[in-house]
Amino acid sequence: MKNIKLFDSFLNEAKSTTIQIKDNKGKVLFEHTQDNNTIKDTLQQAVELETNLTSANLKGANLSNANLIGANLKDAYLYKANLIGANLKGADLSNADLSNADLSNADLIGANLKGAYLYKADLIGANLKDAYLYKANLIGADLRYADLKGADLSNADLSNANLKDAYLYNANLKGANLKGANLKGADLRYANLIGANLKGANLEGTNLEDANLKGADLKGTNLKDAIGLKQ
Repeated sequence: MKNIKLFDSFLNEAKSTTIQIKDNKGKVLFEHTQDNNTIKDTLQQAVELETNLTSANLKGANLSNANLIGANLKDAYLYKANLIGANLKGADLSNADLSNADLSNADLIGANLKGAYLYKADLIGANLKDAYLYKANLIGADLRYADLKGADLSNADLSNANLKDAYLYNANLKGANLKGANLKGADLRYANLIGANLKGANLEGTNLEDANLKGADLKGTNLKDAIGLKQ
């Protein structure tokens, strides 16, 4: 009986873990303690308490399906972070480094991604409706099947990005760099493409009804079976 009691005591012993979120200079921005704690739990707690997480270092963090609605992650370092299915609705990710991050199926409705670095990020199936992506770096990003309805991508760099079957209805792509991008089957109805660079882009089967292409560079662009193109 004595041995059994000792074993029970071991099982019931609290496994509290404290995890700190630091900025890029090592300053502690937030810390949280709980049983079986994870960086995801800690970050969610910080967001719930409306903590300012500017410049947070979350490199490679596993944040899949995290609830981060309205998070303040301006200038955050999220290189190679796992944000699959995460809820980032209305979050401030301006100037954040999300290069090579996995944001597939993430909810980024109305998120602020101004100047964000999304080089080769995985955004397959992500919801970016009404997101603000002015001057964002999306070079080589995978945006297949993404919802970008009403998104502001003006002056964004989408060169060599994969936007196959993306929904870009009424999106603002004024001055955007889409050189070499794959827009096959994308919905660009009512999109603003004034002055956009579409050199060598693939727009095969793209719906361009009522899209504004004034001043757009279409040199070498594949427009086979494009719908609604006015030349």
